[in-house]
Amino acid sequence: MQKLPKIIYRFFLLFYLPLISFGQNTIGLPNISNFSKEKYLGGTQNWDIKQDKNGIVYFANNEGLLTFDGNFWSLFPLPNKTVARSIGIGKDNNIYVGGQDEIGYFKPGKNGKLEFNSLISLIPDRERKFGDVWDIISLKNEIFFRTSNKIFKLSNNIVTTFQAPSEWIFLSSSGEELLAQDNKLGLMIFKNNTWAPYFLNTNARLSNQITSIIHINSNTSIITTLKNGIFKLVNNNLLPITSPLLEKIKTQRIYSATALKSGFIALATTLGGIYIVSLNGELIQHFSKKEGLQNNNVLSIFSDFSDNIWLGLDNGIDYIGYNSAIKQIFPDEQNASGYAAIINNNKLYIGTSSGLFQTTLQNEKDLSFSKGSFTLVENTIGQVWNLSEINGKLLMGHHEGAFEIINNSAILINNDFGYWNFLPLSNVFPSQKIVAGNYNGIQLFNFLDNKFSELYKIPDFKESSRYVTIDRDDIIWVSHPYHGVYKLKDVFNSKCYAKLYTKNNGLPNNLNNQVFKIKNQVVVATEKGIYYYNQEKDRFEPSDYYKNIIGELSIRYLKEDNEGNIWFVHEKTMGVIDYSNNKPKVTYIPELNNKMVSGFEFVMPINEKNIFLGGEKGFYHINFEKYKQNSKSINIFIRNVKIENQKDSTLFGGYFNAINDSQFQSKITIPSINFKWNNVHFEFASPLTDQSNTTLYSYKLIGLDENWSDWNNKNEKYYTNLAPGSYTFQIKAKNSLGLESEIAYYSFDISFPWYRSPIAYFFYLIFILFGLYKFYFTQKKKLLAQQTKYQEEQKKLQYLHQLEIDRTEAELITLRNQKLQSEIDFKNSELATNAMHLVQKGELLSKLKTELNQVIKSIDNEKSISELKKMIKVVNEDEKIDNDWEHFAQHFDKVHSGFVSDLKIKHADLSANELKLCTFLRMNLSSKEIAQLLNITVRGVEISRYRLRKKLKLTKEVNLFDYLINLKK
Repeated sequence: MQKLPKIIYRFFLLFYLPLISFGQNTIGLPNISNFSKEKYLGGTQNWDIKQDKNGIVYFANNEGLLTFDGNFWSLFPLPNKTVARSIGIGKDNNIYVGGQDEIGYFKPGKNGKLEFNSLISLIPDRERKFGDVWDIISLKNEIFFRTSNKIFKLSNNIVTTFQAPSEWIFLSSSGEELLAQDNKLGLMIFKNNTWAPYFLNTNARLSNQITSIIHINSNTSIITTLKNGIFKLVNNNLLPITSPLLEKIKTQRIYSATALKSGFIALATTLGGIYIVSLNGELIQHFSKKEGLQNNNVLSIFSDFSDNIWLGLDNGIDYIGYNSAIKQIFPDEQNASGYAAIINNNKLYIGTSSGLFQTTLQNEKDLSFSKGSFTLVENTIGQVWNLSEINGKLLMGHHEGAFEIINNSAILINNDFGYWNFLPLSNVFPSQKIVAGNYNGIQLFNFLDNKFSELYKIPDFKESSRYVTIDRDDIIWVSHPYHGVYKLKDVFNSKCYAKLYTKNNGLPNNLNNQVFKIKNQVVVATEKGIYYYNQEKDRFEPSDYYKNIIGELSIRYLKEDNEGNIWFVHEKTMGVIDYSNNKPKVTYIPELNNKMVSGFEFVMPINEKNIFLGGEKGFYHINFEKYKQNSKSINIFIRNVKIENQKDSTLFGGYFNAINDSQFQSKITIPSINFKWNNVHFEFASPLTDQSNTTLYSYKLIGLDENWSDWNNKNEKYYTNLAPGSYTFQIKAKNSLGLESEIAYYSFDISFPWYRSPIAYFFYLIFILFGLYKFYFTQKKKLLAQQTKYQEEQKKLQYLHQLEIDRTEAELITLRNQKLQSEIDFKNSELATNAMHLVQKGELLSKLKTELNQVIKSIDNEKSISELKKMIKVVNEDEKIDNDWEHFAQHFDKVHSGFVSDLKIKHADLSANELKLCTFLRMNLSSKEIAQLLNITVRGVEISRYRLRKKLKLTKEVNLFDYLINLKK
């Protein structure tokens, strides 16, 4: 009775465990890239997938033919805008596409852009209504198109129609055989231009729709059905393949399948995603929405030349880097960050921010293909910092303390917070002294009686000790990222002391120094390369050895593997110094850029096929051997050339020749671009989808650039305002291993603008000659005109000069006249003064004579009277007066230009008194003043004036004064 439970338990294991195991996936899964319709700008469903020899992938999409070159998507609708259900690439290098009531092919046009050529005209009118084309098969030199009621054969540009016995539901090839399935007659083979039943034994007919036929060898094929599972076709014998997994897959409907280079088969289902299975029905891997697919309804599947998998989904396109050397491991559903890992007793332990997880490994060379699920180790929830195997024991450094892992459970050793690491002090097994770094310094442990126990904590050292190593002299080295590097000596006796090494001790600076032990030497990874400790000088110095390999790169992490390779982290990039060849070679793995936990990088190298790295999400597994093999070649293609002015125009669409041919430009296809379209935009791609994010490009434009550009990840280049001339755009690519592609190039000419053409230059010459001729005569005419103008201006100047001289002379005359007039006025003033003097003299003499006469009357003295009479006689003497007049007249004539003389000549009959009167009138004296001068009355003056006018024969209208004034004139 006691054995019964064991029997039941064994029966349970034999029966139930296989049911569990078929559902278990591999622990490592390749990267899955999702392309939604918003990315490829096409329809939702993708029905068929093909690839040309240059790596371009083609999809039969709801909106037409969709292409992808690794960087750029392009959509080419059918003429009637219907759904493209199938595609096929013929030996004539045409891309055949089937739509609704439409068959034809795409091929590059003159400008290298795919153009559709319809074959409908080759089909009789009565056969042109056929609905969707579901399959296209290229066999030998013929192309077959399957619709539900017809199969069309295109051969030598002639279309032959084969009507369905009932309904054509499948068409494919297997080796050199063309097979089709009729809904009633089953599988049929095409021979001698006739369809005949494939199985002579009607019992062997398949009762369900075939979804794929995979050719294995000349005698064997694999047939998948929609609902009835998988069959092996061996020498015309149909054998079912059974397994618990395939029984499950039956319920999920196998819609398509493809063979992989590994010998496995990839099954696409409508409900469960895809399954990678062996030929015996064993599960290898499973990919569904849980693993990263956009949805589980897979309409088409295709294995490309690199053995990676493309999926055409009911809504979108997915790419599985199945052959990638880098896989991702998710130990928990939260995809927590990975910090530590170790393999112990054939179990893989992974420490994350959520806890410690473990799974049992199978005997696989590539451990990422081990199947199983991770389970949480008991009592480990929380942050795991470290996993170490010491003395055959598995130790865990946890945020909550130091633990030993026993029987899938964590046993507490020390409850101090935050254990970063554990190191044996001795290389001899077992080590009795253990050094452990934690948040608050260094803790020492003893190992006695197969158990760990606390020894003591190093006193007076409280620095967080995440980076710890021990040299050959049992000296403990500890680095702190903000303080420097500490040297702890004699830690097991009372003389223990710590010395700090900083910038003053040879390090480049005090920050970001991490200590490691590489090739049995203590080194420090710094911001300026790798430094080593010089014991004689007791200081750190830069390592010339590593400087020659990696230069002065900032290094954050170092790890040596069993083969002597050194894994390092430069900023956020993983690299390795590979010593597998004679000379060390640096290889970067850019696929992991920015995917590691910054500042907490972790690498666990097992061997060349198994390198584990902690990531921001779970862990990464690298098959480094495969990584180097997968990157042996790289191609580069110019995919699009656009010229731009006010709008874009495609100059080159990506194909120099037919799709499977080498893509190089011939001289006869070098275009000449109008000068106004001198803005040129290039797009280029390297069809390595699993490395598209890590491929680097360098380019130059011959005719403009002298040197190649720096390597960068930009896959387009734009040149603006190019001058007229000949140009060649060159582009090359480089993968992560440093392998470069051959140079792809595109040549073009930018024509000279019309105003720089030969005809334009001829007219320019004519125009210049005519202009010179015109200029000569114009200048000559202008010179003559200028001379004439000059002469006229000279004459004018002379005239003006003469006028100026005349004006000056006139002014001089005027000034002279003014001077003369002033002199005249002065003389007149003197004459007037003299005249007044004469008047006053006359008055005085008259008065004197009167007074003398009065005096004579009053005296009786004869003698006195006699004397007085003598005086009166003197007064009355006229000679003196006449002398005064003569003197006055002479002076007056000088002032008035001979007025008196002229008056005498013109009027000789004038008396002396009349001449005097004229003179006084000329002086503009008043009648009273004249009367005094002439010693007559005023009345006598008026009478004299009247008589004078008559003598001068003046009319009443003539003013006497004006006449005398103008007498000279």
